Amino acid sequence: MFRKVLTAFTMISCLTSSYTVFAQDKIVDQIVAVVGSNIIMKSDIEEMYMNNQAQGVTTDGDMKCEILEDFLVEKLLLAEAELDTNITVTDSQINQQLDQRMQYFIKNLGSEKAVEAYFKKPIIEIKASLQEVIKNQLLTSQMQNKITGEVTITPAEVRYKVRNSNPNDLPMVEPQVEYAQISLFPPISIEEENRIKARLREFKKRIEDGENFATLAVLYSEGPSAPNGGELGYMGRAQLDPAYAAAAFNLRGDRVSNVVKSDFGYHIIQLVDRRGEQINTRHIILKPKPSTQALEDASARLDSLASLIRRDKITFEDAAMRFSADKNSRNGGGIAINPYTMSSKWKKQELDPDVSKVLDNLKENEISDPFQTIDDKQRTVFKIVKLINRSKEHRANLQDDYQLLSDMYLKEKQDEALNKWIAERQSKTYIRIDDSYVNCNYKFKNWIK
Repeated sequence: MFRKVLTAFTMISCLTSSYTVFAQDKIVDQIVAVVGSNIIMKSDIEEMYMNNQAQGVTTDGDMKCEILEDFLVEKLLLAEAELDTNITVTDSQINQQLDQRMQYFIKNLGSEKAVEAYFKKPIIEIKASLQEVIKNQLLTSQMQNKITGEVTITPAEVRYKVRNSNPNDLPMVEPQVEYAQISLFPPISIEEENRIKARLREFKKRIEDGENFATLAVLYSEGPSAPNGGELGYMGRAQLDPAYAAAAFNLRGDRVSNVVKSDFGYHIIQLVDRRGEQINTRHIILKPKPSTQALEDASARLDSLASLIRRDKITFEDAAMRFSADKNSRNGGGIAINPYTMSSKWKKQELDPDVSKVLDNLKENEISDPFQTIDDKQRTVFKIVKLINRSKEHRANLQDDYQLLSDMYLKEKQDEALNKWIAERQSKTYIRIDDSYVNCNYKFKNWIK
């Protein structure tokens, strides 16, 4: 279990501290360990233990001992971070993380009232309890990044490690595909756009005449935030569509914006609250619909383009560059880049289901017929796709999987650097562990002094 702490200790901090703060049944508490000026409570361990059991987590060793060592590493990083004047956490960073955490709770539990009922605390007390947790999480994350940030790996090192590895020890790589695409949006008529804008202007007038914005959003908004009264939660400029952000950040009081066009549709926006460089807004979004004729025309245009490509009148790459509406792929000859890995390789579960279904029926270098799907901004789009490569499940190799192997060996070096740092700091930091945990089989042997 401890091996996971090297990359996930901040999650452990978040989860266990939240469970400790919000435990509904009181636990008789005591200090079981001290690392520098930081303490670990019995309740921290017990709550994580119960959480692991609830999730079906198992271990071959003593789970409570492993949980304690995870915490010891976290507190060691925290103790060092508190001594490092170059590591700081601002109130803005804490508030941003706090808002994200609260939005996570609200999303999963349904509403602020449901969150308060679950934790048996008002929102203001929940936030106050989480502030120190988040601060410590940010400090330890920065400390870990400082320790491992300068670790690098060269191509020569990667090749050496592969050559000197037992082939059966190299990871298995799932089947993946590489594909290119050409996308066309069916045009929206001016009449449809004017209809949408007029509808939103009507909503704005109704709100200014006294109707409730959130109620209208629930009834009419076409976005995922509609059930929450159109409220988006706290976000910075970079998290919002540029046009939406420009309008939202200029709002004052509870005034409603004029109609705003973004990549997602048309909006009217109301400011809920502002915290430094973040704002919480609610909006009503309506999305213009292409006509049946526009859908047919877009499909026919792509069908003609696919026919020209198949007859070698134009290459797929040139056609993508000249005609595709997808800004992310057209300049690369239409090759679709996986946002999860920033590579051109996609696992099946990472693909849009509509794209995946079409690719399943293509041979390499074959071009599909046009098909209709929805893009990442929930807009109707037509595509043709070309299957470039389909790999089978295989052992990782340098030719096909260099980046995967490079990332894996870099992670090993980073873990080694962090392990070495932990071993060195153990001897320089005040550490005391309660007698009830002295016989644990720790990975690092110098916790007990």
